[in-house]
Amino acid sequence: MPSALPALKLPHLCHSRFLIRVIVLSQAVAVVLAFAPGIATDVWYRLGLISLFVHWVVLLSIGCLCWLRPHLNKLPAMTILVSCTLIFICVTVLISALAYHWLHAQSWPLAQSLTVFLLSNSMIAFIVSIIAIQFFIMHGEHSEQLAAQNRAELSALQARIQPHFLFNSLNTVAELTQIDANAAEKALLDLAALFRAALHVGEAVLLEQELQLTKQYLSLEQWRLGERMQVEWQLPDVLPQINIPALTIQPLLENAVRHGIESCHDKATLVIQLLESRSAVTLVVTNPFRQLSTNRPKNGIAIENIRQRLKLHYGQGASLTYSVTDNLFRVKLVLPIL
Repeated sequence: MPSALPALKLPHLCHSRFLIRVIVLSQAVAVVLAFAPGIATDVWYRLGLISLFVHWVVLLSIGCLCWLRPHLNKLPAMTILVSCTLIFICVTVLISALAYHWLHAQSWPLAQSLTVFLLSNSMIAFIVSIIAIQFFIMHGEHSEQLAAQNRAELSALQARIQPHFLFNSLNTVAELTQIDANAAEKALLDLAALFRAALHVGEAVLLEQELQLTKQYLSLEQWRLGERMQVEWQLPDVLPQINIPALTIQPLLENAVRHGIESCHDKATLVIQLLESRSAVTLVVTNPFRQLSTNRPKNGIAIENIRQRLKLHYGQGASLTYSVTDNLFRVKLVLPIL
C-alpha cells in the first residue's frame, strides 16, 4: 500500500451498474472456491451453496457501506479503507456463523470446527479486501489524474472566454466616464465583479452567484444599449442550491447580446427562464435574431466551449442545445441536480 494515499471517497455503491459488476465478480470468486482441488462433495451442489454464501456477504456489506457512506466519506483515506475492511470481515463472520449452524442442522459433513471455519473465511475475506483496496487506490489515483487534466482543460477553455466580455466591459466603462460619473462608478463595481469571477477559473460556484454575475454583466450592457435591450427574468422564488462551473451562463447571454440584440434596430427582449425538476435545472435563453452579413465574425467560442466544459464537469449528465425558429434564437442549458 502506498505511503501517500490519494483523496479517496466511496462511490455510489448501490448504483445498479456497480451492483451488476460486483455480483459478476462475486460469482467468479464463488466458482474459484467451488472448483478448488481436493473437494470430494458434489461440485455443483457446493457451487450453489458457496454462491449463496458469497452473494449474501457481498450484498449485505454493500448495504452497510451505502448506509454509512455519508459518514465514511468525511474520514481520512486510511480510516475509510480500514473501516471498509472491518465491515466486510464482520459481515463475513456473521454470515459464516449462520451458515455453519444451518449446515450442521442439515447434517452436512463438516470437516472443520466452528472456530476454524470462521477463521478460514475471515482470512479469505481479508485477502479479498486487500485486493479490492489495491484496485480502489489505483482508481483513486486515476481519478486524481483525470481531475487534474480536467482542471487544466477547463482553465484553457475559460481563458478563451474571458477576453470577450472583459474587453467589451472596459469599452463600456470608458464611454460612461465621459457621460455619467455615477453610472461609471456603478459600472466599475460590476466590472470588478466580472474580474473576480475571472479569477475563479475552473471552480464551481452556486447557481445564485452565477445568476448575480450575469445580472451585473447585463447591467453593463444596458448602459451601452439603452432602451434597445429589454431583459425579462423568469426565475423561481427560491433558486436551486446547486453548484455549476463558473462563467457558464454569462457567455451565453453575451452571445445573445452580441449576435441577437445588437442585430435588431428596434427594441429587443432578452428572456432568461429557469425551470426546476426533480433531477435537473433547465435554463432557457431566448433572443431575437437576424441573419446579417456572413463577413461578420461569429461567436462560436461561447457555445462550443461551454459544451466542452459541461462534458468535463458532468460527463453526459448535462446538455447544451440551441435552435433558430421564427427569427428567435433559443439556447437550452440542462444541468443535473447531483
